[in-house]
Amino acid sequence: MEIQQLEYFKTVAEMQHMTHAAEKLNISQPALSKSISNLENEIGVPLFDRQGRSISINRYGSLFLKSVESILKEYKKAKTEISNLVMPGCGEVSLGFIHSLGMQVVPELMAHTPEKYPNMNFTLTQASSYNLLQWLEEGQIDMCLSQRIESKTIEVGWIELWSEELFVIVPKNHRFANRESIKLEEIKDEPFISIKRGNALRQIVDKFFKEAGITTNVTFAGEEMHTVAGFVGAGLGVSLIPSIKGLNEYNVQKIRVSEPTCVRKIGVSWAKERYLAPAAVQFIDYLVEYFKDRK
Repeated sequence: MEIQQLEYFKTVAEMQHMTHAAEKLNISQPALSKSISNLENEIGVPLFDRQGRSISINRYGSLFLKSVESILKEYKKAKTEISNLVMPGCGEVSLGFIHSLGMQVVPELMAHTPEKYPNMNFTLTQASSYNLLQWLEEGQIDMCLSQRIESKTIEVGWIELWSEELFVIVPKNHRFANRESIKLEEIKDEPFISIKRGNALRQIVDKFFKEAGITTNVTFAGEEMHTVAGFVGAGLGVSLIPSIKGLNEYNVQKIRVSEPTCVRKIGVSWAKERYLAPAAVQFIDYLVEYFKDRK
C-alpha cells in the first residue's frame, strides 16, 4: 500500500466517478482502476459497488475513507514539519485577529513583514474572539492577535504586545463634548451604544462598568466599532471604545476616562500543546520585537 494509492482512492471516493477522478488525477482510467483494484485485493474487501460505468462507495469504503483522510492529513503534516526544519524562515503561517485590528494595526504589520520574512506565506482571518479561540482549539490557525483568551480544552499561550486606552465618545453637540476627562459614573444614565456580545471588546467594556458598579442602558449593539461611532455621531447615545482610525469622520468627541482606568491589553495567543512550525515560532518572536519598537 502506497500513499499514492490512498490519494487515488480518496479522489475516487469523493467524485464517485472513475473517469472524472482519472481526469482530475491526470492519469488514464485503466491505470486508476488497476490501482483501486490492487488496493481492494490488499485489504480483502471491495470498497466500491460497481454498476456498469457508475460506482458508489460502500460501507467498507466509507469506513476506510475516514482512516485514509487521517493518514493523508498526518502525512502532509509530517512533510511540512520536516520541510520547515530543513528550510527555516520559510513556510505557512495562519494568523487570526479581532475585528478592531483590521483597519490599521494588521495592515501596517503585514506591510512591514515581507521585508523581514520574504519567503513566508500568510493566511489572515478576521473574526470575533470567540471564533478565534474555537479555531485555535481546532488547529485551524497558528495564532491570533486579541485580548487574552482562555480555553476549557487546551492550554493557551499568550504574550502581551501592547495596550490601548479606551475613551468615552459622545456626539459633538453633547453636553459633555467639551470635557477633557470624565468618570464612567457620569454616563450611567446615557443611552449606551455597545458592541455585540461575544466580542472581546464587549467583554472588557462590561467588565469596566461592572467594576464601577454601573449598569448601562444599552440601546443598540453593533458588529464593529465604526458602526458604534456612526450611531453615536448621529446623536443616538454614547459609547466606550479605543481610538480608531477615521473616528473624527463620525461627528463624535473623544474624552479620556479619569476613573476607573480603562485600558485593554492586546497580545498574541497560540495553542501551547500543539506543534508550531519554526516559521510560526519566528513570527511570534517578530511580533514581540515589532510592537516593542512601536510602544
